[in-house]
Amino acid sequence: MIDLAVLRADTPGCASVTHLNNAGSALPPRVVTDTAVAHVRREEEIGGYEAHAEAADRVAAVYDSVARLVHAPRERVALVESATAAWDRGLQAIAFSQDIEPGDRFLVSAAEYASNVIPLLQLAQRTGGRVEFIPDGADGTTDVEALGAMLDERVRIVAITHAPSQNGLLNDVVGIGDMLRINGSPAWYIVDACQSAGQIPLDMGRIGCDVLSATGRKFLRGPRGTGFLVVSQRLLDEAEPFPLDLHGATWESELEFAVQPGARRFESWEKSYAALLGMGAAIDYALECGIDELRARIDTLAQGLRARLSEIPGVRVRDRGEIKTGIVTISAPDPAAIVAGLRAKGINTSHSTPDYARHDFAQHGITGLVRISPHAYNTDEELDRAVAAISRLLPI
Repeated sequence: MIDLAVLRADTPGCASVTHLNNAGSALPPRVVTDTAVAHVRREEEIGGYEAHAEAADRVAAVYDSVARLVHAPRERVALVESATAAWDRGLQAIAFSQDIEPGDRFLVSAAEYASNVIPLLQLAQRTGGRVEFIPDGADGTTDVEALGAMLDERVRIVAITHAPSQNGLLNDVVGIGDMLRINGSPAWYIVDACQSAGQIPLDMGRIGCDVLSATGRKFLRGPRGTGFLVVSQRLLDEAEPFPLDLHGATWESELEFAVQPGARRFESWEKSYAALLGMGAAIDYALECGIDELRARIDTLAQGLRARLSEIPGVRVRDRGEIKTGIVTISAPDPAAIVAGLRAKGINTSHSTPDYARHDFAQHGITGLVRISPHAYNTDEELDRAVAAISRLLPI
């Protein structure tokens, strides 16, 4: 059972702002900031290398925290600087280690994020492959059966965003993984869990993906500049990231090197250990709260928010799917002005534009959205205040 009073007491920002932009960057609990700042202070006192050596056991524990969060062996966990870096390094390993040929196909969800589609378009341009969007089903999420009908020996990559940033839908990544296995597809399965980590339970084994990427700064409530990559044993066995540095490989002799055996081959040597320790503290905090409990609390807030927003004339709730996340999106006149007006009142939200998810916006005729994303520490009173403010900001 989540104690709201404790959550808010642990979150200093709750005293100064109504933060409903947790799909952007959430307010951290005090332990996250204290952990990161303490390490920076230690670097100040004894030096960066020395502070890292002193904190080696605590840094190692961050791998354990990620492993517990996603139910995967710690050897398959890499700590990186962002979800995009994690996603890109998984793709780079696949592209570098596999023979991609003209006519090969890369299947992506219709709501796929720009930073995932763009590198696949690059890969298609260089290899003669092609990017194809998987149709949505009747409920507006990725149609698993339609994906099954698209599968053949030329499908090399299937990339799915679990929880899109521009809609409250939740794609069935477990069902998609099952479909790939049932069909015996050799495709590499990449899952973007950037928005789901911290608000939706994740199980790498059940999903069955080869690459899972996530950030620390959203629903996990960690620092900016943090993320993690979790990979399958298959990827470790068959793919090698490019380029490697002296952290991902060892220089064995003048003309020979050896790749690190685990997922740390995907890391770079240089990183902010203060930020990564902060992310570890954030994950531990979320696990202590309970991901299922966080999921239930966030879902209750989001459902209530959708119901209230749907009663405002001129506002249309855009979230699809029978099962939804804590991301709430609405169409309304001049969404940018609404977001700016809310911020002026101390209410943080976000403006989603077509360049975030070009295909998704186009197929639904959307030119802009107000995105409102509550977390477990938000209150019903804060949501009431936001709804009332949106109503007043609409043109008469």
